[in-house]
Amino acid sequence: MEDTAGNCVLVCYNTKFDEFGIFMKRPRFGARERLSRDAAELQRLAVGLSESGCRLEDIFWESRLAARVRTLIQDGAEDDLNAVLDRLYESSPAACDELVGIVETEVESCTLETGGKLYDAQLFAVPILAWSRYAIPSGSIGGASLIPIKTQLGAHIFSADAHVALADYLFSPDQLPRSYCDTWKLLQSLVGAAAKGSDFRLDSSQLAETNHFLSDVRYLLGVVIVPHGSPVFRWNEPDGNRTTALSAWEKQGGPNLAPLLTGCAYQLLLPNAYHFACRNADLDSRAYATRASIAFLQATLGLMPEELRAVIAPCYDQRLEEYRIGFAPRDRDHQVFHGVVWALLGAEDERSEIVQQIEAILRDCGLKDIVALEHRMPMEFCDDCGAPMFPTIEGDLVHAEMPEQDDVISQTLH
Repeated sequence: MEDTAGNCVLVCYNTKFDEFGIFMKRPRFGARERLSRDAAELQRLAVGLSESGCRLEDIFWESRLAARVRTLIQDGAEDDLNAVLDRLYESSPAACDELVGIVETEVESCTLETGGKLYDAQLFAVPILAWSRYAIPSGSIGGASLIPIKTQLGAHIFSADAHVALADYLFSPDQLPRSYCDTWKLLQSLVGAAAKGSDFRLDSSQLAETNHFLSDVRYLLGVVIVPHGSPVFRWNEPDGNRTTALSAWEKQGGPNLAPLLTGCAYQLLLPNAYHFACRNADLDSRAYATRASIAFLQATLGLMPEELRAVIAPCYDQRLEEYRIGFAPRDRDHQVFHGVVWALLGAEDERSEIVQQIEAILRDCGLKDIVALEHRMPMEFCDDCGAPMFPTIEGDLVHAEMPEQDDVISQTLH
């Protein structure tokens, strides 16, 4: 988000993803609160599932755990879910993983009966990576624009028996459901619209404002409904596979998304179940943002990749949280023109080969001067605008500043 001078952009970090319920919750520090009776039972069931020794026992625990989660979700007991996840994160990571899996399943899928027949419904996301020197669009989509998109999704992503309904909105990450209960409510709204043979008209008045970044993710959200027990995705069918589905979606679906992304370069990712698709988009967006940063500097300042230096630094809070990449011309040792935050996601930590991954991307983009700092650096931010500070070759964290030009937009990628 720009400050009053229009100079800086805030960056979204791992906690953002936690709020969406997309990644495992991190522990809260402080005194433990007493668990409610429902939460205590949820914890008992999750631990039981994590200690199961056979598939029959799995089924026993899963059915009871799913029923308990379903009740809590329908009652809006988000605090109980979060309390148990926080407790299990510290005491039993395996049980935490089991519970996350069950919760995600319950909030993004359901079974319904229509005309005496059972159907399965799955909430899905269509992620799109985009970058632009201008604001990346988000907002309402006209019904006429949804028709060809649904046609291509039906032809290349979903099974032959699938029925698809979309929300008429292009979501930014800031506008995705912010809790498990909100995700379940969206599923119910989409299923209700699909049952009437229509798409879901979203009331966007309560959605958060979109933070504007040079590179970001946009999402279409929808529900796919199939006869109970039937294949959901094209790659579930005997002659389908994910690679072919993505290739066809890029070729046939891409042109139908172009009117929604005016002024943007964009890359389509494989549509999939909601939480899975969002996780993959968050992972892929880091490499995409890094490549977009280099393209931005080239387009804006005429700097070729071989003229740039990239400095990679690990930044710590209580543990390693992210890597920050500072970009500057090779002859500017004290400056950073532009920066990228590479947040650690999921189970990534100091042992993950993140630096090697970043270096490979930079070299593939044509950079030759790449410096990886080894010493721990703090997560410092600008006191005035809140923007993250980025590393120089001398090991200092400084504010990213584009050279003053009338036509330069100073932004931070995330």
